[in-house]
Amino acid sequence: MCGIAGFIDLTASSPGADLVRAATAMADAIRHRGPDSGGVWHDAAAGAALAFRRLAIIDLAETGNQPMASANGRFVITFNGEIYNFRDLAAEIPDVAWRGHSDTEIMLEHFARSGFVATLKRLNGMFAIALFDRETRELWLARDRLGIKPLYCGRQGNRFFWSSELKALVAHPDFAGTVDREAVAAYLRFNHVPAPRTIYRGIAKLKPGHWLRLRPDGTVTEGSYWDLAEVAARPKARLGEAEAVRALTDLLGDAVARQLVADVPVGVLLSGGLDSSSVAALAARASSRPIRTFTIGFAEAGYDEASHAAAVARHLGTDHTELKLSADDARALIPALADWYDEPFADSSALPTYLVSRLARESVTVALSGDGGDEGFFGYNRHRVLADLARRIDPLPGFVRRGLAAGLRRAGPGSFDALSRLVPEGRRPRMAGDKAMKLARALTAAGDERYLDVVGHWRAEDGIVPDLAGSWTPPAGAPAGDIAARTAFFDTLGYLPDDILTKVDRASMAVSLEARVPLLDHRVIEFAWELPTDLKIRDGKGKWLLRQMLYAHVPRELVERPKAGFAVPLDAWLKGPLRDWAETLLAPGRLSARGFVDPAAVGRVWQAFLAGRNARSEAIWSVLMLEAWAERWLGRP
Repeated sequence: MCGIAGFIDLTASSPGADLVRAATAMADAIRHRGPDSGGVWHDAAAGAALAFRRLAIIDLAETGNQPMASANGRFVITFNGEIYNFRDLAAEIPDVAWRGHSDTEIMLEHFARSGFVATLKRLNGMFAIALFDRETRELWLARDRLGIKPLYCGRQGNRFFWSSELKALVAHPDFAGTVDREAVAAYLRFNHVPAPRTIYRGIAKLKPGHWLRLRPDGTVTEGSYWDLAEVAARPKARLGEAEAVRALTDLLGDAVARQLVADVPVGVLLSGGLDSSSVAALAARASSRPIRTFTIGFAEAGYDEASHAAAVARHLGTDHTELKLSADDARALIPALADWYDEPFADSSALPTYLVSRLARESVTVALSGDGGDEGFFGYNRHRVLADLARRIDPLPGFVRRGLAAGLRRAGPGSFDALSRLVPEGRRPRMAGDKAMKLARALTAAGDERYLDVVGHWRAEDGIVPDLAGSWTPPAGAPAGDIAARTAFFDTLGYLPDDILTKVDRASMAVSLEARVPLLDHRVIEFAWELPTDLKIRDGKGKWLLRQMLYAHVPRELVERPKAGFAVPLDAWLKGPLRDWAETLLAPGRLSARGFVDPAAVGRVWQAFLAGRNARSEAIWSVLMLEAWAERWLGRP
């Protein structure tokens, strides 16, 4: 796991010393991603500079350092990630006199022999790659199929930039960090800036499964080497239940075993849920010694799943470590959030993700994570709920749906929040009022509008920014007749890389920990998408097949409970220990001077929240994170 950065002066007029100086500054900005070593390669005649920071995982010797040149000297590579089938690839070219045994060197020689795109299709791993062809003076960039590793790129004037994190671009003396106001509006809707946008004009996120070629004249060509739409359109496999369980066990077991390979200590991030427990169970099966597991808990009831993780760890016989997160811990971490996430990012579970990563890094350098199971095996509540809504609501006459919606709105979110408090705290539904209002909107919405409303936070009627109602175009190729599959398709292409994987990458790399995600092995994802929905959603629950596989390793009573996610008690924190901090950032004069949002609109929602008339803590958090980011990267207004 590492960090890459670089740029090309398309005029090829910069002195070599200037290229090296600027590229070194870019690499230094992401030193946390690779504290073990670093390097810069440049070609003044081509105007190219490639920078690198290394976290040594495979081949710890200097033979694994980057930038790395191919044996024939034609290609130079910087690469962030891991290739899990590198040994298989090495066996295919036995005539090479290997300098070391790194996955970088093996992949690079395949690029030199087979070509860039052809080799990408052979790779099993997570990666962001920059490859420079010294003969043609072309730059090639690529990102892994699911977007596990980040890659930002774009042209400003006569310079083309790329990096693992935006802060590396900001470190270049010629980078213009002009805020994209449309990106701000998109962020406020989704709590993250959706790809391909970034917060800066002229800079984009390279889409998962895509490559890019930059020619010396500045011409850019982009294409895909893997397409989820093509996978989702394949005929569904005709497997019996037992056969499907065996196939998943074998496939995911192989993915976990491959991802346990490292020349440094490896552990597992364990929440006690289905996904991380599945990874931990298969890791324990594949390991000859007890694996290390790590979890974070909360002081607040209803959010603490540490006891569940501990029970799974005891059953699997892991070497388990647990840490509790308090509001004081959160308060201490908040100032650093804008450093880790160098564009606005408002997934509050970034806090516990960072802490569990920091906890794990005290003992291991690599940690397997359970992220990705919801997208492949239809585990989010919205996958099931939106399908149920379509089945139950759409046949109703319009006047009935409108009447039900009006009744819910008259009751208001506060009524449903009050009712929810009658339920014992550990079983209390979260954000009941907000969910009731989403149901009201779903009653009168149609098609993909329901999905957009469920995943959205601020809405056009809130009036927070003028262009929040901008269009959202569903990704092409989504399944047409299966609402659950269609919803999961949108999540896999959007929410997964732009939120979940961004969160995990930044939180883990902030402490120099490599996070691996076996459930996002592309073979597992393809297998999951080739299964019919009834092997994933059954008896009102998602991830049916994954559950059946796990029950062979962990008793169902240890993992069978309502889905909780990795949520934090934002409501209690914002009304309690974080209230003064929040009101400082939400001060009308401050928001007005910044000019990103309407202070009056924010104030209405904030006051209603404090009075218990809504539970929109996540929407408020997004404004807080926007202002915190702006203060860190743009300065005080």
